[in-house]
Amino acid sequence: MVQPDRSQTDLAGRLGHEFADPALLRRALTHRSWEAEQDESSNERLEFLGDAVLGLAVADHVFATRPDMAEGLLAKTRADVVSADALAEVALELDIGSALLLGKGEDSSGGRTKPSILADALEALIGAVYVDAGWIPARRLVLSLFGEKIEAAAMGPGIDDHKTRLQELAARDHGSVPRYEVCSSGPDHDRRFTARAVFEDRTWGHGEGRSKKEAEQAAAASALAEMRSSQSDADRRGK
Repeated sequence: MVQPDRSQTDLAGRLGHEFADPALLRRALTHRSWEAEQDESSNERLEFLGDAVLGLAVADHVFATRPDMAEGLLAKTRADVVSADALAEVALELDIGSALLLGKGEDSSGGRTKPSILADALEALIGAVYVDAGWIPARRLVLSLFGEKIEAAAMGPGIDDHKTRLQELAARDHGSVPRYEVCSSGPDHDRRFTARAVFEDRTWGHGEGRSKKEAEQAAAASALAEMRSSQSDADRRGK
């Protein structure tokens, strides 16, 4: 059985977890592009499990620490914390990219810094800790990595829901409902999406993402910035 290399054991140290089964650590860091070139299973099954463990750990913590928070705000808090952007940010802080096993093509195309790959690997690591040691260590890991983000999200849940905010402002200020025009490109395993936020026959913002949802949220954020800029210009002209 192939054991983790030095960069991977160093990463385990940064996680604060010593694996009883080191093979789980290596598998969590094995991208499918490596699986295609080598006789090793990828991290996709652990990613699936880690996604569920992460969501439960965040929901459990917020439920226990915010007894007066309504169900809708609990859901928004959890969604903010387990977003791909938040995962990729934490993964970068941990330098997960340096420990990944990538195929030659993915490595040469900058795979070690791709947010989607980093976010998936972090979920796989959470899943690996759960399999290796159970719920309590896995929950402890989630809270050590995401504790500050959970508290920040709980202070203003849904603040990153740019689509909802844009819909409210477009209706209030323009009497219009935004629509999103979305295109996709790239292979199935690395598809990218671009979106335009449109209302009143005008494109107000553009966005990109690894999913349709991410691209639409980015386009909505861009449109909100454009609306604020237009309003500031109008205010200055009115002086």
